[in-house]
Amino acid sequence: MSSAATPSTPLPVRTPGSRARGRHRRPERPEIPAGAPALLIAVPAEADPAAQQIVDELVSLVRAEQPGIDATAVYLGFEAPLPAVDSDPAAAEAATEEYFPATASVPTLAAALARVAEQRAAGSEVVAPVVVPLLPGTSTELQAALDAAEGGFTATEGLGPHPLLAEALHVRLSEAGLARADRARLFAVNTSADGVVLATVGGDEAVQQAGITGVLLAARLAVPVVAATLDQPDSVAAAVAQLRGTGCAQPALAPYLIGPEFDADQLKSMAAEVDCPASEPLGAYPTIARLVLGRYLTALGIPQDAELG
Repeated sequence: MSSAATPSTPLPVRTPGSRARGRHRRPERPEIPAGAPALLIAVPAEADPAAQQIVDELVSLVRAEQPGIDATAVYLGFEAPLPAVDSDPAAAEAATEEYFPATASVPTLAAALARVAEQRAAGSEVVAPVVVPLLPGTSTELQAALDAAEGGFTATEGLGPHPLLAEALHVRLSEAGLARADRARLFAVNTSADGVVLATVGGDEAVQQAGITGVLLAARLAVPVVAATLDQPDSVAAAVAQLRGTGCAQPALAPYLIGPEFDADQLKSMAAEVDCPASEPLGAYPTIARLVLGRYLTALGIPQDAELG
């Protein structure tokens, strides 16, 4: 008879394994306390179906990273024009209502903060929401909305600069055939673009922060990267001329944008004017959602994986 079957021999005790270590370990999800504030993802644009599709994907990714989190997208402006669908008004209206069943479903940031202020004025103990802007800097419109609100919220910094943004930009460039795909986080040494213009919006602050992310991107691609602002068309042309003046024969345009901030057709037109191929905006890339969540957790004072800090 084996010792395990002997009544006097205790059964073996299973001890929990230690947490995996190293760069490939799966980060543990931090616990969100009960009654935690809502997350308001501030979209630097007016609402339209194209913007809503991107934002819906980002919100879904945030909730997938942290199930149970109360995350909502709010816009700096509201405008829901009927899209032209084969010149059929009925089809256009149906396409719009797919994303905009009611105006209340796509609230502005100002309206969301005003609602919190009203609830507090009525004596309701509303937990102050956390506002995370989808911007590398702080736009005039965003700052105006925050200034108009009567407190009752916490606003975090924008999403940049950060190595994860450089990673996302690298992926978008590689998808457009403008950089070698990043495998196992190796540097890309051979690219079809020998210089990159990192184009953003949001004024001087955004350009300065884009420049820092540009340094991180340049280290990954081993090519020069120059930041420019789409708010001033001459800025992009000047950045392209600067690269060509240093010997770059094939510069590329990398939109440092989520997507809703700038008109897509205008972006393509600007790229054609400076004779540069362009990658797609960052869009609903998974690391964008992770950065949003990181800003939210930092505002709550919750420890998290160092990569998101």
